[in-house]
Amino acid sequence: MDGLNDLYELREGVPSVAVFRRLRTDAGLSDKAPEAVALALPHTWYGVLLQHEGEPIGMGRVIGDGGTAFQIVDVCVHPVHQGRGLGGRIMAALTGELERRAPATAYVSLIADGPARVLYEKFGFADTATHDSIGMYRVMGA
Repeated sequence: MDGLNDLYELREGVPSVAVFRRLRTDAGLSDKAPEAVALALPHTWYGVLLQHEGEPIGMGRVIGDGGTAFQIVDVCVHPVHQGRGLGGRIMAALTGELERRAPATAYVSLIADGPARVLYEKFGFADTATHDSIGMYRVMGA
């Protein structure tokens, strides 16, 4: 590890509700209602927090049923710290845990926002459209 990356610590876990919301909005992702976040975080299958000098500056989570379906969500790094390979560290931890514990037949999905697709492709993720499939979504209450 080089000196720059020594300033960052990646550890297992999930943030508090307040930190989760701050990390998402700082990184330009949509905010989530605190009540929804409080319900969601305990159901994380695997999560990591990235800290810089003790301050949370990034995170990522895997959610799912534990057997057949998983989704990588909430991967983000504060903009001040982007461009240093930290998103790759988060993804390496998440995919490493999936490779260790998820069944070989499990389906792992994610939503790639903008240029993040380049990072995700490095970890073996492919556009679903090339497999005659299309990702779809619905936001409740919208």
